[in-house]
Amino acid sequence: MYLYSFLAGLAILPLFLYIRFPYLIHDLRFFARSIRCGIQISKYKKKKPFFTILDCFLDKVKQHPDKPFIVFENSTYSYLDADKQSNKIARSLMEFSSLKEGDTVALFFGNEPMYVFLWLGLSKIGCKIALLNHSIRSKSLLHCFSCSGANALIAATELKGAVEEILPALREQNISVFILSEECNTLGIETLSDKISKASDKPLSPDLRSNVMLKSPALYIYTSGTTGLPKAAVITHERVWLASFLLGLVGVSSDDVLYVCLPLYHTSAFLMGLTGAIDRGMTVILRRKFSASQFWDDCRKYNVTVIQYIGEIMRYLCNTPKKVNDRDHKVRIAVGNGIRADTWSEFLHRFGDVQIRECYGATEGNVGFINYMGKVGAIGKDISFLRKITPYALIKYDTEREEPVRDSKGLCIEVPRGETGLFVGKITKLSPFIGYAKNNEQTEKKRLKDVFEKGDLYFNSGDLLKIDQDGFVYFQDRIGDTFRWKGENVATNEVTDILITVDCIEEANVYGVKVPGHEGRIGMAAVKLKDGQEFDGSDTYECVKTSLPIYARPRFIRIQNSLALTGTFKKIKVKLAEDGFNPATIHDPLYILDENKGYIPMTQEMYDSISSGRVRL
Repeated sequence: MYLYSFLAGLAILPLFLYIRFPYLIHDLRFFARSIRCGIQISKYKKKKPFFTILDCFLDKVKQHPDKPFIVFENSTYSYLDADKQSNKIARSLMEFSSLKEGDTVALFFGNEPMYVFLWLGLSKIGCKIALLNHSIRSKSLLHCFSCSGANALIAATELKGAVEEILPALREQNISVFILSEECNTLGIETLSDKISKASDKPLSPDLRSNVMLKSPALYIYTSGTTGLPKAAVITHERVWLASFLLGLVGVSSDDVLYVCLPLYHTSAFLMGLTGAIDRGMTVILRRKFSASQFWDDCRKYNVTVIQYIGEIMRYLCNTPKKVNDRDHKVRIAVGNGIRADTWSEFLHRFGDVQIRECYGATEGNVGFINYMGKVGAIGKDISFLRKITPYALIKYDTEREEPVRDSKGLCIEVPRGETGLFVGKITKLSPFIGYAKNNEQTEKKRLKDVFEKGDLYFNSGDLLKIDQDGFVYFQDRIGDTFRWKGENVATNEVTDILITVDCIEEANVYGVKVPGHEGRIGMAAVKLKDGQEFDGSDTYECVKTSLPIYARPRFIRIQNSLALTGTFKKIKVKLAEDGFNPATIHDPLYILDENKGYIPMTQEMYDSISSGRVRL
């Protein structure tokens, strides 16, 4: 009798567990994969010398030398081709410059195979690499170069003009400047292509990088923040490995083919894409830039099985004219971040059963999420046993005072499930926050002290998240002076600094506003004009066009008699962002950016066209 009862209980136990914990199996499977990644890093750390992603690449060269590594336009480069080319680069730079282990080199390129080969070659001689955004110019470019502490700059031929703008400052600092070209008549810029072509492709000694360790800086990747200029996030070799494991965590194998159309200076393309592909030993289809019209044709042509995205890319794909062959492809996994729930559903409905693996995490952050379940709209899953290893929390945040809410003891308050809170990750040995190169002030601003105990330290993500009753995590909003548009972070202070150089503008307050049917927020500025001046839309446009990349240029401008300030003299953005850009509800003069005419008066008809989706921004 008891035996039958026991056996009956065993029989229904799986059903009970499924009803009580419907996601337990998925959680345990992901937890096991995460633990394996941790064990793998521990093994790499114990190897003498330390086993880097470069060493992983060299292992893949031995395993399958002839396997395609990079496919770009009409050219294919095998793992062996990349190895030999990077050897030539390393040898030429060692011969014609004073570069050595520990030095930093800034790369100023768009997407192309030489970007990858240069990184590999520089890594072979133990150099750190700063990945410069190829859209920045003048002041921003010089700032980004300088804050990395780089000893040299290597640039693409087409970016020679941008380099020449800052060349006097570089020459004053005795910086070595190379252009990837056979010829160059500019004093202070050396050619590199001719030197590479003559160099030997023989392997280099690992002793050249013998001092590289797990915690050693490997890269500097730039992120926009509240300083008004990009900050160089320090990416250690440990962080490179953690990001590289992402593709494996979501089920990507060496047989897959990865499509990379995001810029390589981004964390997503370089770490989660390129180095992740090296970890898997797979082939990368590299494009100069994203093209919605050619995306699926490329996927079919190259038998792509894994794609990367930001939310905008998925929306652009959904906005293309429908075709009968929309589902005729081999893509099975999409990895990225920032896709809206409505776009997610539309993408699956139109393009078929693609496993969308939404991720969340800051370039410089210490904790992140992966939506390994494919829950539409979620950025990840809260797993209690992972939280024990890398602690994090959502805490109450006062958006008006722009600071966490604290109790009578001066400690932060964790929000219950279902409520929105500021996401913070505890800074520990297992989840460190390194910070920004040569920017202690901004590094300290990201460190939140006395969160749950006196003396503890957490990374302040600057993001408001929510965790539902099932443990799924949802992105709600960004705080502070940064918003996201076209997949790029826009630092409002940087835009403000540009606007106040316009002759007619005295003060400016830049913020992001939501646009129906679009991800993120588009730039808008409230400005106060100088006494006796009228707004000059043409002059303002010429200024932002010259100094800012397209995604950072304010699309709307609102003229105010005075800019509202808080009691602590901070510009108020929340109310302005809520007001939006509707002429029917805003009595201040409004202007919209017209690429051909500059800033022109905003009309209700224009607003209605944008709101209805007839006009895309």
